Amino acid sequence: MSDITLTLPPIGFGTYALRGRSGADAVTSAIRNGYRLIDSAFSYENEASVADGVARAVDEGAAAREDLIVTSKIPGRHFGYEPALAAIEESAARMRVIGPIDLYLIHWPNPLQDKYVDTWRALIEARERGLVRAIGVSNFLPGHIERLEAATGVLPAVNQIELHPWLTQSELRSMHAQMGIVTQSWSPLGRGRLLAEPTVMEIAEALGASPAQVIIRWHLQNSLVVIPKSTHRERLAANADVFSITLDDTQMAALNALDQGLRTGSHPDQIQV
Repeated sequence: MSDITLTLPPIGFGTYALRGRSGADAVTSAIRNGYRLIDSAFSYENEASVADGVARAVDEGAAAREDLIVTSKIPGRHFGYEPALAAIEESAARMRVIGPIDLYLIHWPNPLQDKYVDTWRALIEARERGLVRAIGVSNFLPGHIERLEAATGVLPAVNQIELHPWLTQSELRSMHAQMGIVTQSWSPLGRGRLLAEPTVMEIAEALGASPAQVIIRWHLQNSLVVIPKSTHRERLAANADVFSITLDDTQMAALNALDQGLRTGSHPDQIQV
């Protein structure tokens, strides 16, 4: 069973490479534009900036703290039970202005290290101590998830994976659905490369929407939680403004047919520090 029933907003805001004051400003702006899920990580070196941006948005009344989900992730260089607990405590200290971290993930499985199970035990302990509210994983394959459950009896609430029309991950999504695990999509636009895909552009023109809006809508109609990133105010607003468009069955089928198992990022079996 998964650790808790976690309900996530359908669209999140990714914060990779957003740091310092400008990063905090981007987070505040995202919340002002309706984003309620903010995705960070230990390795992004921006946990404090993200927390400051969230705190400012709450202080100015852009959102209630209880309506926001703030995520962070533990990197491979802190794997193992004791190192992981220490790293989570660091994350919690950096983000203390917003209270407990809502969702904490193992960033990559790093299976050749063979420490992700002990790291998972540390996340369970952190949740029990109230440092984090919910726990999950990122970039885990079916065998990795099955091993976590066999070793601890606790399934992740979330698996955040690279997912877009070029990499639909249908088998893994089916497993998540059976196990009650939320599927989150990182690199949902294929690192921007999908915006020039002819099928996407054709559908966008037919709907009077942007290519990014078409792809984000595809994620939502596939019951996925999507995490696009932008520092441009207009794109921030446009990426969240996808609820007035609908893809019909033919358009969904055309986008699904783009699947070619193409990753734009690393494979889960590769070591990530």
